[in-house]
Amino acid sequence: MLEQLKQKKLILESLKETWRDDSILLIWNKLCDGPADTRYEIYSKDQKIGETFFTDFTVAQLEPDQNYIFHVIAVAAAGESVTSNVVEVTTAQEPEDIDVSTYGAVGDGKSLNTLAIQKAIDDCPKLGRVIIPEGTFVSGALYLKSNMTLYVKEGGRLLGSSNIKDFPVIKYRFEGLETDCYASLINTIRDGSYENITIAGKGVIDANGSILRKQQTKLLQGKPGRAVCLIHVNGVYFKDITIRQSPAWCVHTIYCSNVTLNQVSIHVKYDEEGKRYEGIENGDGFDPDSCKNVYVVHSMIASQDDSIAIKSGKDEEGRQVGIACENIRISNCRFVEGFGVAVGSEMSGSVRNVLVQDCTCENTYFAVSLKAPRGRGGIIENIKYENITQYYHIKEFQDCRWFRGAINIDMFYSHDKTVTDEKIPRTEGTPSIQNVLIKNISVDTFAGNAIFLYGLPEQYLKNITLDHITATAKNGMKVNNVNNLIMKDIMIHEEPNR
Repeated sequence: MLEQLKQKKLILESLKETWRDDSILLIWNKLCDGPADTRYEIYSKDQKIGETFFTDFTVAQLEPDQNYIFHVIAVAAAGESVTSNVVEVTTAQEPEDIDVSTYGAVGDGKSLNTLAIQKAIDDCPKLGRVIIPEGTFVSGALYLKSNMTLYVKEGGRLLGSSNIKDFPVIKYRFEGLETDCYASLINTIRDGSYENITIAGKGVIDANGSILRKQQTKLLQGKPGRAVCLIHVNGVYFKDITIRQSPAWCVHTIYCSNVTLNQVSIHVKYDEEGKRYEGIENGDGFDPDSCKNVYVVHSMIASQDDSIAIKSGKDEEGRQVGIACENIRISNCRFVEGFGVAVGSEMSGSVRNVLVQDCTCENTYFAVSLKAPRGRGGIIENIKYENITQYYHIKEFQDCRWFRGAINIDMFYSHDKTVTDEKIPRTEGTPSIQNVLIKNISVDTFAGNAIFLYGLPEQYLKNITLDHITATAKNGMKVNNVNNLIMKDIMIHEEPNR
């Protein structure tokens, strides 16, 4: 066991965007494939402060503006251990709090508070916090700035206005193209450049999407808004917050870097009582779009569409912008309904270096989803899904051009026919998918195929590894146009009468 542990170094890091005045996030790699009983002990200098079987740890109850030194020791069941590198962290200074009620905001669920809350944001000092206290504070579109925290207290709710006039039409990327969109409840301005924005607290951000989407799609002056849409930000941190009921994608980060979601809850399908939000479509949970260094840990996403969709622009426009989505880690998360973690289909700026690890997918259609149809161009590469448990028993969707397998790599995505032997000439619009490892996956689906791997006749999938896969499904495995497919320990049980 000691030799197994030492096959890899234990690499510890602390993400700077998570350095708050009272807490920080530590994150490290799994050793080898990490035996399930590996315990990680967390130390501040030489004092043990906690332990976990996960690969991240939030250190709380810290003092503001102080230096701390941390390391982690991985301990196997038999007692062998490996020690990480040391990281040094300086917590943020204690923030000055700006309560929106002191600016005249009223949490009665009726009064429109856009001007009062925006004034509090505008007046917020560097590294300060704008506080949404207990109560329901109705607002139109708000615009954040650098070096601030929007903090929604437990019992507090920031609720989107039901009046479409409170959300002006602005230019943002949506579905891979720059286009007119209704402003989101929380925004940054497209032409700006920002740093160090935090959205936190035990409260709720509710975009009121059912009412707004109905108005927005009726008037057709722009694409539906989101709950949160941040663009051009270096250093984004979502901590503890619950975000609900977006008109479309819920949390959308565009051209951002160093983005972390830690213990976040996102709900786009059902309200607190379990009633489905009426009329919401295209309800992704989180969409990192041409972003780099993105971390999602210990979060829960209950979505109406993709739980997480990793994107980088669409077709010629996406290729011209040419900003990849890269260095993405999603670990120890729970996905409820929706479609799990997807790469694409808007991936024309390329997507690379993605790790999805130690997650559960409850009634999600996919455990693995990579989609890159003709016309996109770009490359999806260096992708790893590992230690994923998925089941899909609700039968809401069946096999079609959008859904073809619980483990799904599809270059005919959105096409009704999968003509696997008719080549067309390669162009800059020919996409590529390569270097994909799918390991330790359990799927149980009442719809479609267990495994679906389809490349294009002019562009095969390359270097695809399936390792330790257990599946129960209506249909088994369909494979076409794959170069260098490696399979180890695959067990598929077909139940066509499901």
